[in-house]
Parts: sequence; structure tokens; C-alpha cells
Amino acid sequence: MPTWRYSIVIPEEDKNKYVKASLREVSISPKHAVEIAREIKGMYVEDAKRYLEEVISLKRPVPFKRYKKKVPHRRGLNRWYAGRYPVKAAKYFLRLLDNLVNNAEDKELDPENLKIIHCVAHRGRKIRKYIPRAFGRSTPYFDTLVHVEIVAKEV
Repeated sequence: MPTWRYSIVIPEEDKNKYVKASLREVSISPKHAVEIAREIKGMYVEDAKRYLEEVISLKRPVPFKRYKKKVPHRRGLNRWYAGRYPVKAAKYFLRLLDNLVNNAEDKELDPENLKIIHCVAHRGRKIRKYIPRAFGRSTPYFDTLVHVEIVAKEV
């Protein structure tokens, strides 16, 4: 059984001002998860929720800054050209933000004053599948799982 740890160390004296939430081994695109995590880091939780709902409804694109090869131009990006609408990953991030707000209410923190200070997506294990083809061949069909971590602080 694995032991899950966060990739950020929270100071002991301020431990009651921080709240954490994570998704482990979800089947979403690692590239989409990295780009969404980069975009919502530094936002307030309510702003991030609104942003993700607009991404799901295809009103605002997510700028793709690292994985941008052959990504088309999108209208509505600030000082950037390439973007997409990663709907499935945005739905998972929205559920994760709801989990973060519930954890904050459990710690008696104000959800309106939560600012996301740490949001990362890591590649998890790879599920190896194969599709049988003609003449005894097969084609690999791999699925990469993703770990997502969010840490917010009450400001």
C-alpha cells in the first residue's frame, strides 16, 4: 500500500491556516492537468471555480504554455496564443476544489478567503493495455494516471 505525501511542506506554526486536497490516480490527460494547474495557481478558490465552469461551458480557453505544439489559436487568451478547452480535466479539478472547500469548512476556515498557493499535477502509474491486430500483431494502448494536489491558505 503506497504512502501518499504532498510535494509541499507546510510550516508547523501556520498549520491551522492551510487546507489540502488531492486526487490520486485519476484517468485524465497529464498535459491538460498540468496546464489547468498552472492557470489556477494563485487564484482565490471562488475565482478558480468560476474559471473552470467557464472552461467546461467552452467560454474561456486554458492557455497551453508548455504543451503547445499544433495547438490552435484561441480567442480570449491574455498575452498568449495557444489554448484548448480541457472539459474532462476541468470537471475533475472542479470536484477537487469542492473537496478543498469542504476540508476548509471542517477546519473552520472561511472558504471565501482561501487562496490557492500550491497546485501541481504529477504523472502516476501507467496502465498497459494492448489491442489485438491482424497477423498476430498488437498495438499498445496505454493509459497514464495523474495525481493532482492543491493547497490553499486563508488570507
